[in-house]
Amino acid sequence: MAHVCAAGCDVQRGDVPSGPKLIMFCTLNTHRIDMDKLLGGQIGLEDFIFAHIKGPKKEVDILKSEESLGLTITDNGTGCAFIKRIKEGSLIDQIKMVCVGDHIESINGKNVVGYRHYEVAKLLKALEKGQTFKLQLIEPMKAFEMIEPRLKGGNLSETKISRGRETLRLRSKGPATLEEMPSDVEEKAIKKVDDLLEMYMGIRDIELAATMVEAGRDKKNPDEFAVALDEALGDFAFPDEFVFDVWGAIGDAKEGRF
Repeated sequence: MAHVCAAGCDVQRGDVPSGPKLIMFCTLNTHRIDMDKLLGGQIGLEDFIFAHIKGPKKEVDILKSEESLGLTITDNGTGCAFIKRIKEGSLIDQIKMVCVGDHIESINGKNVVGYRHYEVAKLLKALEKGQTFKLQLIEPMKAFEMIEPRLKGGNLSETKISRGRETLRLRSKGPATLEEMPSDVEEKAIKKVDDLLEMYMGIRDIELAATMVEAGRDKKNPDEFAVALDEALGDFAFPDEFVFDVWGAIGDAKEGRF
């Protein structure tokens, strides 16, 4: 089974924070704020899960001197949008108070707790160039900075991973299910679709990307894929150009073009 630890508190006496609203995001097999290790929709049965909880609040005033802020935003699925990436050399990169992992609590006094990542990204994008705006942020609690992550036993071999071990798939709707890991081809397609989500929507959501790839698993043409995508994710109302690019990414992965 997967093991759960709290990355931002003293767990020597088993004191894991009880309120789910305290949890900002989780990482797999590392206590560090590593956005490449974010918990997505799948958990290996031997993984360690580290819960990063809310820490101190901070406010920062930002002059939007450029159209793009250089932020990539994601969320934890329960109303906590946070910064996943800051583009090097961007406007936000110059503001050292804003960090990867920070939860965006409000924009110009507008509370965005409960908003999905794409809704927060849309609000930030809508801010006029030349406008000064205020962000209220919450940092993840920091702990174990001088400690290396606890290592799993040496029995977990690369061959076990490559063969496709069973994982626990968490879904926003419906029960969790025990499934096989995606194939290497699907993994490549998922990563590419995640890149497309960032390009088109300014978000990263590996679970959403995986759902889109699953929708195209047995489809023979883009029309069938568009119908399946609409049935699974119709609320997103993806533009046709984006859907076509996603279908192309799935096809490229199957053909081994990346």
